[in-house]
Amino acid sequence: MQLPKSNAFIFSSRYRLWRHIVFWSLHTVIWAAFWVLMAIPIPFERQLLYMALWTPGFILFSYPLIYVAIPYLLLKGKVLQFFLAILAWGAIGLYIDEAYRAYIIIPFQQYLGLDRPIPSGPLASCYLCMTTSVAGPMTLRFFKLWSIKQRAWMQAHQEKITAELQLLKAQVHPHFLFNTLNNIYSFSMENSPKTPELILKLSSLLSYILNDCKTAEARLEKEIEIMKNYIDLERERYGSKIAISWSVEGEISDKFIAPLLMLPFLENAFKHGASEQIEKSWVSVDISVQENVLRCKISNSKNEYVPYSEKGIGISNVKKRLTFIYPGNHKLKLNDEGRYFVVAMVVNISSKVEMPGLYVSAPLIAQDGHKATLLPAYE
Repeated sequence: MQLPKSNAFIFSSRYRLWRHIVFWSLHTVIWAAFWVLMAIPIPFERQLLYMALWTPGFILFSYPLIYVAIPYLLLKGKVLQFFLAILAWGAIGLYIDEAYRAYIIIPFQQYLGLDRPIPSGPLASCYLCMTTSVAGPMTLRFFKLWSIKQRAWMQAHQEKITAELQLLKAQVHPHFLFNTLNNIYSFSMENSPKTPELILKLSSLLSYILNDCKTAEARLEKEIEIMKNYIDLERERYGSKIAISWSVEGEISDKFIAPLLMLPFLENAFKHGASEQIEKSWVSVDISVQENVLRCKISNSKNEYVPYSEKGIGISNVKKRLTFIYPGNHKLKLNDEGRYFVVAMVVNISSKVEMPGLYVSAPLIAQDGHKATLLPAYE
């Protein structure tokens, strides 16, 4: 017969009877050995027989606490009621102990004609043995139910995070598309010959959103390509009214990142920069990758009289997604310097997709001395 795995033996209802048999068998042997070690002049075999006879009494005393008091009082936060129930049941245990000896143990000893019979009436050693016997199964039952409750909570929490992530990603798509379609619409109103090329770029963006963004992670080089396409669309829209600086350093191939994390910051750079300034504006994008650490800095000029707000859909969305996907493995700083605004983000990304679903990255490694001028906010 193949033995079950430890987790299945502990948690599966299939092995419930076997769990009880194993526990009370060990309990009987341990108590019999204990009384022998206490130098009581009764052979181990006799002690083993006595403890086997006491086992139904232990079960009678233990199971109401195990199957009623723990799940319905302790685990539901009714601590005072739980301790009152233990005290009350402990008092009742005096009568259970005396009755069990009077009607089970002593008649059995008399029937077998055993010497040194257990006396009737109150007996402290028997009561102590019975009450301490409940500690083991109560402890095991508590930790088993607590573990089940914790696993259920963690599963529900994980499902909640997954649902929220799906909602956040769904919010990214229409927000991004709304801005991009507005750009192309302005060109179509002017009958610009560049409209077909821009529609082609939008088609590439749509393909990325519909296909690549379905997974937990997308290729970093594809994410950067989409950002470059977006910049090209905005460059055509603003023409000479804006100066754009674009820099990518490091090895970006075979690197993966949660999709559409950097793009909302780029959108905001144009939205709160070029669209709100009368004089010539500028946008600067610096992306650097060293090993598995991505550094992204996006700066833009802005109207110093217009305060920055973090209540927009795009920024709050990214913050939540960073918290969910890279907990403790990212840094994000947003600085309003009056005449310009800076976003500085560091994310510990992966080199490959480990498995579908949520990616949990390794601890963020400090990269002292790397491109100190790239992210001054972290110095």
